[in-house]
Amino acid sequence: MLLHIPQVLTQQEIMKVRQIIDAADWADGSITAGTQSAKNKNNRQLPEDHPLTEEARQIVLRALSMNALYLTGALPKKIYPPLFNRYDGQQNSFGNHIDNSVRTHAATGRHVRTDVSCTLFLSEPEDYEGGELIIEDTYGSQAIKFAAGDMVLYPSSSVHRVEPVTSGSRIACFFWTESMIRPDEQRRLLYDLDMTIMQIRERYGDTPESIRLTGTYHNLLRMWADV
Repeated sequence: MLLHIPQVLTQQEIMKVRQIIDAADWADGSITAGTQSAKNKNNRQLPEDHPLTEEARQIVLRALSMNALYLTGALPKKIYPPLFNRYDGQQNSFGNHIDNSVRTHAATGRHVRTDVSCTLFLSEPEDYEGGELIIEDTYGSQAIKFAAGDMVLYPSSSVHRVEPVTSGSRIACFFWTESMIRPDEQRRLLYDLDMTIMQIRERYGDTPESIRLTGTYHNLLRMWADV
């Protein structure tokens, strides 16, 4: 499931995050790349243990904890601490790759299975040329270039890349989610069911039918969830 989540961050939160990370020292992006993806990765990244990374990270985590669409779409069990990258100048692209299946946080040794990949845009589309996130899914290639504050959520098993940035700077936050529901097909079914229930409740209120559907949703979640 590929999901566009608008306005994860407010304009004030975007400005605050940018003020924090724009003042930081950026490192070579290969510091978190796997063996295969390191050959294709040509960007810059804030070190995971940088104090400014942690300050900006907390803003993102607070916003995620209050975002109903993210919580419904990802059904998070664990979140790998958000990271920040930029593409500009000579470090401007990331070729085709698949994300590592498990990420281990260096400071804590905590393992996170990467079920869902997330990119939260921090630059406006008009601030840079190129830089589209290309995701290969069952419906073909999807080119993603959202407004600052918007996020895309997609299966970590997808082949994806970032096209070269030919001018300007593409700055984003990225992270992985271990979902309570491992199979993407089951997450999609639960998401569609939850969205349908909400639409029925908005139109007709709490009817006996909507209550039964809500029960079906939670019974499926109870059956499938790994918590």
